[in-house]
Amino acid sequence: MKNVRKKIIFKGMISTFSLIGILSLTLFSGCSRKPEVEKGTEKSSTIGAAVASYIAPGDMDEYYLFYSGGHSGNVFVAGIPSMRHIATIPVFSPYPSTGYGFDQETKKMLGEFTWGDVHHPSLSETNGNYDGRWLFVNDNANNRMARIDLRDFKTKQILGPIPNVSGYHGGAFVTPNTEYILAASRFSIPLPKGAYAPIEQYATDYKGVVAGIAVDPKTGEMSVGWQILMPPFDYDLGDAGKGPSYGWAFWTSYNSERATGKLEVTSTQKDRDYIAAVNWKAAEQAIQNGKFKMIAGVKVIDPKEVPDIVYLIPCSKSPHGVDVSPDGKYIIGSGKLQSITTAFNMEKILTAIQNKDFTGNEDGIPVLNYDAVKDAEVNVGLGPLHTQFDDKGYAYTSLYVESAIAKWKLGTWEVVDKIPVSYNIGHLAAVEGDTINPKGKYLVALNKLSHGRHISVGPSQPESSQLIDISGEKMKLLYDAFTEPEPHYAQIIKADKLKPIEVYKKEDNKHPEAIWDVKDAKVERNENHVTVKMIAVRSSFEPWKIEVNEGDHVTIHLTNIEQTTDMLHGFGLNEYNINVVVDPGETKTIEFVANKPGVHPFYCTNFCSALHQEMQGYLLVKPKQSVSTGMIR
Repeated sequence: MKNVRKKIIFKGMISTFSLIGILSLTLFSGCSRKPEVEKGTEKSSTIGAAVASYIAPGDMDEYYLFYSGGHSGNVFVAGIPSMRHIATIPVFSPYPSTGYGFDQETKKMLGEFTWGDVHHPSLSETNGNYDGRWLFVNDNANNRMARIDLRDFKTKQILGPIPNVSGYHGGAFVTPNTEYILAASRFSIPLPKGAYAPIEQYATDYKGVVAGIAVDPKTGEMSVGWQILMPPFDYDLGDAGKGPSYGWAFWTSYNSERATGKLEVTSTQKDRDYIAAVNWKAAEQAIQNGKFKMIAGVKVIDPKEVPDIVYLIPCSKSPHGVDVSPDGKYIIGSGKLQSITTAFNMEKILTAIQNKDFTGNEDGIPVLNYDAVKDAEVNVGLGPLHTQFDDKGYAYTSLYVESAIAKWKLGTWEVVDKIPVSYNIGHLAAVEGDTINPKGKYLVALNKLSHGRHISVGPSQPESSQLIDISGEKMKLLYDAFTEPEPHYAQIIKADKLKPIEVYKKEDNKHPEAIWDVKDAKVERNENHVTVKMIAVRSSFEPWKIEVNEGDHVTIHLTNIEQTTDMLHGFGLNEYNINVVVDPGETKTIEFVANKPGVHPFYCTNFCSALHQEMQGYLLVKPKQSVSTGMIR
């Protein structure tokens, strides 16, 4: 027992000395030149920052960070506090690293598109807290919504293009029990899609849409829920109410001028734009009562015909973020072109609606009296965009123009701290900062520019994600990380809320063509259709030889019969543009036309064993006509 104790103490001493050594190198390696310090920046201790974000080799991060991959079409996964990139989840784009978009199932999900513009990842919720089941992400470019199953970190459904929604930017944000995922049009167009009206008729003949995508509570299956016709504004970000604001959904909108042309000029003439407040419970009831019209096969509510469903709240000019406080009492709206963020009180909003305290209307939608519904204007700084919350009653607002984050107190409305970031921050994400129970501790600044804080990689620079400690009175910058273009939004969840699997159990594989024994592997022909049932296991494919004729339609059902963690196998077919990766216990289907005569090797593309190189086989494609091929003998 004493020897065991000595080993533990010795091992702890080594770990401590290792950390001291790392920190010493960090400190002294830069002594040869004076560090460049930005004017006005207060830097925390190098040692303190290093310790706060350090995760020893073999140790695990406390949180998962899911952040958007922009026009890569992917979702990136990192650990916090290390900020280490852990994984890439392909969603709207083919991704050869995992074979996504090359097997039949994922090809079908992607449809005709080979890219998407991922903006806003949103974790599923139960009772207003992240539940670790699913992650939803929107496609701003092609008007789609995807669902990732956090059991295996894979995309399981892509819904869309969604009818009537154009530029799906106003999502994905979920309601407190994942009843709906919010959706809204960034661009107003004539409806239904495909209809035409001259741009000169924009103000009257173009329409926006706000909507809810329904989610099956057991399976996560998505379907189009309700839609509401809106004035031709540009709809931006959204959030769902909770507590006293439960049953409501909120979106910012800009271009209340209904302008066209050079929008940076034409759409910024008014002092205020709007937040759209939608009673989605009332929208549900209207659909049940038949108060809708069909547009492009969808049930759509016209608020001119169905009052008391949607209201407009005046907000600072060109707003971006609208964020509901954890207690659901305050709706925070921020306008990019002003220095204030406004806290609207939900109780006052409901009172104004009851008293019909309106100052006008837009296409029949009442505009609430701004002074009657606001609690405070908080002078946070220049270019406020997006707000997150901690567990101590503080709010954090990103300041794009100022390149900073402001920390302010809900209720007293005082700004208590500000920290510069690099550079031009867009969104920010606090740990579980969108829930009723935020955890505080860390905040990630999602900056649009990295501003030379890394070694040069040429004209195309990465974006910057900065880890900030918010556990104390003052915010402290801990770590710079860099991402591929272009992250927009992120959410952070405690790691122990996720329970991902490591293999697909044999009994859970329901693929009708799965096989589990080498004796069942075979090649079958039905006229010009060749079907292969194949097994992948260390370190061979069975069958390893597939003989077909030129022009045959080939279908391969490939099962990885391994039941060991991380024992993936790939199937790469030379010069056929095919690479499929099959996880342990998984079956995937590959289909192609054998239109290239000759002998084509296939091989395992994922390292699997010492004999990985030997894991190969041949596709032999017999030419249609026997002619001299110039074969070398």
